[in-house]
Amino acid sequence: MADWKIIGLSELINSVLTIILILIFFPISFLGPLIGGFLASYFSRGYENYDKMDLKDGTVVGIISGIIGGLLITLILIMGFEAISTIINLISLQIGIMPGANTVVAAYIICQLSIIIISVILGAIGGLIGMKVKMNIKK
Repeated sequence: MADWKIIGLSELINSVLTIILILIFFPISFLGPLIGGFLASYFSRGYENYDKMDLKDGTVVGIISGIIGGLLITLILIMGFEAISTIINLISLQIGIMPGANTVVAAYIICQLSIIIISVILGAIGGLIGMKVKMNIKK
């Protein structure tokens, strides 16, 4: 498979950069997964018996970086903003009594899943861009 050290480093850069950009200015937080996917594909090498990498390989490496980075971003947001304790408190207070509480929990879950999906898509785009740049530099 791909170089896991590069993928791990790029997903950490993805997660940290995204959290920092969310706190600084939310609309530019999409740069984290793009840069993570770019770095993962640009610095990765070929497979065990296959030295060349094409656009598809770069996209797959970017997707892997986006998946791991998206999961890490989600965990950081859950733990950092103490959302789990809030949801547990809602459930322990008999959530059915409060109108709209089920909608809040469902919206929160959808928000976290969308963060993972967006991170995967942007990681794939970053991986594709990274391979394009890598192929143009080699020419």
